[in-house]
Amino acid sequence: MREIVLDTETTGFDPEAGDRIVEIGAVELYNHVATGRTYHQYINPERAMPQEAFEIHGLGDDFLRDKPKFAEIGEAFLSFVGDAKLVIHNAAFDMKFLNAELGWMGLRQLPFDQAIDTLLIARKRFPGSPASLDALCRRFAIDNSARTLHGALLDSEILAEVYLELIGGRQPDFALATDHHSSTGESLQDWRPAPRTPPLPSRITPEEEAAHQAFVDKLGDAALWARR
Repeated sequence: MREIVLDTETTGFDPEAGDRIVEIGAVELYNHVATGRTYHQYINPERAMPQEAFEIHGLGDDFLRDKPKFAEIGEAFLSFVGDAKLVIHNAAFDMKFLNAELGWMGLRQLPFDQAIDTLLIARKRFPGSPASLDALCRRFAIDNSARTLHGALLDSEILAEVYLELIGGRQPDFALATDHHSSTGESLQDWRPAPRTPPLPSRITPEEEAAHQAFVDKLGDAALWARR
């Protein structure tokens, strides 16, 4: 099962009022495992950046001026997404903007039932509790210290971790699914995630590692962990 965890940054709240997408970030999952494939694109919105939006994501007119317009990247974006489910926090917002941009280009729309809304999942699991991305990071002890400003790729990487926590972690399907082909028709039977670059840091502290080694040492040479 292929999923795309996705986030956008925009000039405002309403594409019908002239607001545009300025950044798209996406992370690919396969069977709830990150494959290492990502999509990231800054976009020239062809309009001035409002100050209130700049204060959220830090993407200004000078930075975006030489970036491609959505019309130049729309088809490549759709090709990356394919028919995968789109995991989005507050999906109505991002889907509204993506379909507006795609519609202005005359490209196919993304059906709303292609989206999985993690905001709705969080509100259902934790009714009455804060459900922002930052709040969920605190709940699940996910490090989001690098998130000083909103950024689409960083937010999608963080959201991928939050999503897996919301659904209870990776749930392998033991290859029982009947569809073993990607949207391009190629076989996924022997697919394996690409090596992660750089590798994830260990979550084991030096103190925990030392305590484990001391425990193993007490078991003697016959301990399972002592075998190579």
